[in-house]
Amino acid sequence: MFGIGLAIIAGILISLQNVFNARVSEKTGPWATTSLVLGLGLVCSLPVFYTMEDKSLLDFSGVNPVFLFSGVFGVGIVFFLMRGVTLIGPAYAISIALISQITIAFMVNTGGWFGFEPSSLSWEKLLGIVLLIGGVLVYKLEKQNEEQIEEERESIGA
Repeated sequence: MFGIGLAIIAGILISLQNVFNARVSEKTGPWATTSLVLGLGLVCSLPVFYTMEDKSLLDFSGVNPVFLFSGVFGVGIVFFLMRGVTLIGPAYAISIALISQITIAFMVNTGGWFGFEPSSLSWEKLLGIVLLIGGVLVYKLEKQNEEQIEEERESIGA
């Protein structure tokens, strides 16, 4: 249950961060925003690390060196989601990102990649992903209809 609560908080923070990042990038630019966000994250996490952890910051013994590149993924996450929010809106961008996250996590789980225990493939899991994709498509169709109505109103001067 505690893990579920942590995941919910993470989802809330990711959504808010991307909305805030999109607003900041309108004034500063996307790369300045990405640098600022990740730099502030470093500044905020270092005191917590030194307070909570009883090990060296640079002790990577036993860690696959490939996994250390996850910080590079962080740059892509901040930049691409921020731009997606700016270009297509928060709900649509984050919905698409969520589907891609779930799909990759499903593949990692099912395939047992990166040292995780493989799990079985089931029709329920596949149905869940299909329903998520269907929900985003329904949302997009609704958004397109709203945009068409707005364009028609503008064209007739209403």
